[in-house]
Amino acid sequence: MTDTTELKNRIADAIRGIYDPEIPVNIYDLGLIYSIDVDKENKATIRMTLTAPACPVAGILPGQVENAVKAVEGVSDASVELVWDPPWSQERMSEEAQLQLGLL
Repeated sequence: MTDTTELKNRIADAIRGIYDPEIPVNIYDLGLIYSIDVDKENKATIRMTLTAPACPVAGILPGQVENAVKAVEGVSDASVELVWDPPWSQERMSEEAQLQLGLL
């Protein structure tokens, strides 16, 4: 496993500690994280979405993700880009999240 892969895994683990307040599943398994990129200087760029554009946590969730990622050992900096394309759907959820919510 490369250092970048290990760092991405630690970032994903940190993001798994953040929950959507309306759904009892962490936002990583919920499928809200579209990508985690780490450059040569270990700056992380996260592309994420929300379950809906009018989501009540739209103003705070990206900041929570950024702070969690910045706290990961080895990350020099982090930024979060909120995207709407492709739109989120239940198909993006992990199997574990679907089981937790009774969708499987």
